[in-house]
Amino acid sequence: MTSAERRRDDGPVFSSEHGRMCPACGRPVADCSCAVTKVPTKGGPVRVRLETGGRRGKTVTVITGVPLATAELAELGKQLKQRSGAGGTVKDGVIEIQGDHCDAMIAELQRRGWKAKRSDN
Repeated sequence: MTSAERRRDDGPVFSSEHGRMCPACGRPVADCSCAVTKVPTKGGPVRVRLETGGRRGKTVTVITGVPLATAELAELGKQLKQRSGAGGTVKDGVIEIQGDHCDAMIAELQRRGWKAKRSDN
């Protein structure tokens, strides 16, 4: 079976030894060559929204649609977390920042040259 034929449920998605695993090739995400090429091809705006569902009432700012490869997205997430003074994470192409920082994140993303807009969904 080739990696293109692998389905998400064929292998582990997390390993205690290597961390998050790529569902396409089964290798750790840090060593995965296909994760580097997973850049959104849509030319649409970067979407910024608030989420509270499934987070025990905690508010999280979610940023999606940033057209960067995995490594650059992680670096952007780090910079945005520092800018907001809050914690957060970057996983599966989504940047999550703890707290309500929508307006500040939209302004920062626009300053960096992306078309960013607030999303309700």
